[in-house]
Amino acid sequence: MSDEFIEHLNILWNISYLSAFVILVLSLLSLIWLLKKVYYWAREMPKTAYILLAIFPLISIFPISPPQFKNVEKAKEQQIKRKEDNGDPELDD
Repeated sequence: MSDEFIEHLNILWNISYLSAFVILVLSLLSLIWLLKKVYYWAREMPKTAYILLAIFPLISIFPISPPQFKNVEKAKEQQIKRKEDNGDPELDD
């Protein structure tokens, strides 16, 4: 490779780092601005709504039980397996 080609690659490399840095800084500034807006909006809310919004993320900590229809489906599969083990032919509904 020629020295001129490597020099062009270095220039492009530096430009990409610079653009990534600018994008990062702009993203952080916009995030800070947005959080500031949310903070002032939340301060104007009634206290009960503010407490509710503070507690709401805690709901995601607790596991959600599977829906009842999954349990019914498992029971049907087990019943079919038991019938097959007993030698009874499977009946079509």
